[in-house]
Amino acid sequence: MAQRLDPVDVVTVGAGWTGSIVAKELAEDGKQVVSLERGEERSPQDYLTMHNELRYALRYELMQDLSKGTITFRNTPDEQALPMRRLGSFLLGKGVGGAGVHWNGQTWRFLPYDFQIRSKTIERYGRDKIPENMLLQDWGITYEELRPYYLEFEKLCGISGNAGNLEGEIQDQGNPFEGPRAEDYPTPPMKTTPPLERFMDAAADLGYHPFMSPSANLSEAYTNPDGVSRGACQYCGFCERFGCEWGAKADPTVTALPVAKETGNFELRTQAEVRRLIYDPKRGRVTGVKYVDTVTGEEYIQPAETVALTAYVLHNVRLLLLSDIGEPYDPENPEDSGNVGKNYCYQNFGGSATGFFDDEEWNLYMGAGALGATVDDFNGDNFDHTGLDFLHGGEIYITQTGRRPIVNNPVPPGVERNWGSEFKQASVDYFNSSLSISAQGAVLPYVDNYLDLDPTYTDEYGDPLLRMTFNWKEQDRRLAEYTGEKCREIMEAMDPDEMSYSSTVIGEGGDYDIRPYQSTHNTGGAIMGPNPDVSVVNSYLQCWDAENLFIPGASAFPHNSGYNPTGTVGALAFRAADGIKQYLKRPRMLD
Repeated sequence: MAQRLDPVDVVTVGAGWTGSIVAKELAEDGKQVVSLERGEERSPQDYLTMHNELRYALRYELMQDLSKGTITFRNTPDEQALPMRRLGSFLLGKGVGGAGVHWNGQTWRFLPYDFQIRSKTIERYGRDKIPENMLLQDWGITYEELRPYYLEFEKLCGISGNAGNLEGEIQDQGNPFEGPRAEDYPTPPMKTTPPLERFMDAAADLGYHPFMSPSANLSEAYTNPDGVSRGACQYCGFCERFGCEWGAKADPTVTALPVAKETGNFELRTQAEVRRLIYDPKRGRVTGVKYVDTVTGEEYIQPAETVALTAYVLHNVRLLLLSDIGEPYDPENPEDSGNVGKNYCYQNFGGSATGFFDDEEWNLYMGAGALGATVDDFNGDNFDHTGLDFLHGGEIYITQTGRRPIVNNPVPPGVERNWGSEFKQASVDYFNSSLSISAQGAVLPYVDNYLDLDPTYTDEYGDPLLRMTFNWKEQDRRLAEYTGEKCREIMEAMDPDEMSYSSTVIGEGGDYDIRPYQSTHNTGGAIMGPNPDVSVVNSYLQCWDAENLFIPGASAFPHNSGYNPTGTVGALAFRAADGIKQYLKRPRMLD
């Protein structure tokens, strides 16, 4: 029998970016908040020994134990899904701070086009431009409505960068294609290193518009509006899959969570695995959550006035399905089915080009997770798609993230990879003498890319695993070919001695392959929209089927853009916190 605890105003399921922002905002508003995190406590003191590439980058110290809980995967609905037994394509984090601890720090605002993608596409190209089996839809919110929440997240983190569009006035140094901004970034851009300068000079010579990428790695010491002070990035190169020992990389443990704790209205419970949201369908409300203390094995019920489902994308969707909240999506009958699990998307990482420079050398062992430069001319609808057989696009970029010694072995074409004396010598010769350009593209939703519960496999508690059905479409392949060609063009302008080039999405025989790492940019499954017929949550991330349940995070994205998702995740968390405040004052479905 589960022990029933005293009720609170808000409970968050997870203490990553979304959970920590909601907790901070509501605790500061005087509400009693409990955050339930299934992993362990973390702080910058824990990161002091993290410069261990083998332990953290290759053996995934910060990631989920797949022997206790995983997903099943298949490419198509007619295949048998099998459990993902080792981490590969994406890395599921665990612990306080979530993926906000082990991310690189690339922080973008989605384009105005993204939020009204269906209506803007039809307006410019006509309805026939959208393939019949593509579930493209508007988000139920505009860029202008989300803009102040983006600014809140950027100020919380101290995002480094140059504005390209200040209230409609195009600036020289930033991204001219971005939506209008009310203010510049809180801190200046990071250092422009020689490799980044070379990329930007080549892109500019081709007539494109390069700029320094926005970064959550601080370019200088910064104190945010909550009074949290942090030091500047040291360019050590240990960002992705690592926590930052300096606190220079923004993460929940050094930004939002300390503020929530200082209010006295916040309690963080770790090793707390939430198994169900307790749902009353007659009242259209959740009354709390049921969780297990994974240390003692005891079960608890935590009642709450409101619940914020703030776990990772895949866990958000699974908990909705396990708790019977909303109707599951049915790909056999998409127009009349429910929406939970619909519009699962990923990230297109297809095109790339690597140049090898025989007589030049750079200090590539130094870097930071978001130290880079970008060309945005081929993202969103920034270019004319009239004669093209795909929609959207992606960013073309170069990064200097710091070459750690184990996995960085760049060798030119013709050298046998991964073994032999020639490979070893080439790895040494080109370790600091090769540069790569990549394209990161949007993934748009299709009828048969979705999430549901697996009918066969269960976790350690006997609950069904989440099943992922996903494959690349012609849309993805054509987009990758187009942006990959732009990578090749810019790399050629950088004048390497040799070059390798790819313009295909990763996957054996053109299928999506869950084994090699690509990105932890999973989106969709509990999407937002203008009404309950096409979505799970409204523009405040409030669940249509349970008015006191809010579900921020990338699970709310109706599609994935050509950018990293964290900036939009943070903005939606602030939007959800605003909605919860309004709801607690006067319970109702928000407009």
